[in-house]
Amino acid sequence: MSEPAPAVRLILGLGNPGEDYANHRHNVGFWCVQRLARRWDIALKGARHGRLGEGRIADVPVILAKSRFFMNRSGNAAAGLLQRYRLRPEEMLVVCDDLELPVGRIRLRPRGSHGGHNGLRDIIFTLQNEDFPRLRIGIDRPRTADGAPLTDPDIVALYVLREPRPEEREALAGAVERAAEAVACLLSEGLTVARNRYNR
Repeated sequence: MSEPAPAVRLILGLGNPGEDYANHRHNVGFWCVQRLARRWDIALKGARHGRLGEGRIADVPVILAKSRFFMNRSGNAAAGLLQRYRLRPEEMLVVCDDLELPVGRIRLRPRGSHGGHNGLRDIIFTLQNEDFPRLRIGIDRPRTADGAPLTDPDIVALYVLREPRPEEREALAGAVERAAEAVACLLSEGLTVARNRYNR
């Protein structure tokens, strides 16, 4: 028997607003929210804290949101949306990119540290709370010619703020599709079932 569906009501995608950033690796959280909006016919409209839409996913009422703040100020969006809808942090699922996961992998977690992600870092700092679920989509790290991972902050910043290479695009498109499926599974069957099914 599956666990009761968690109380997630808000799905917040992280990224950088504006057309100049739309196709960058750092915006895969936005891509996932956009995919959910299309799949479940939820219109996203401009609002104070971002582009928002209310509807149902897997017959569960939800709010979809794409932050209007830049990644390093994601806490403003999270705090404002939680206040607007009178929700607790644990009722918010944050969707973002992850440098530590291979391209195309996804990972659901019920809580945890920011893991070096500036958007999560700012949300945790602003809320003074890390007990909210998050869905990470792997974009991998920049690497040397022989495959060694690079950690220099300037190189990493350039990497996340660029479009994926052609060979990455198919894997990322598949990851976004699986991430959208994982959200629906989380809502309908619970976090444990979704983690077991999609954390591969």
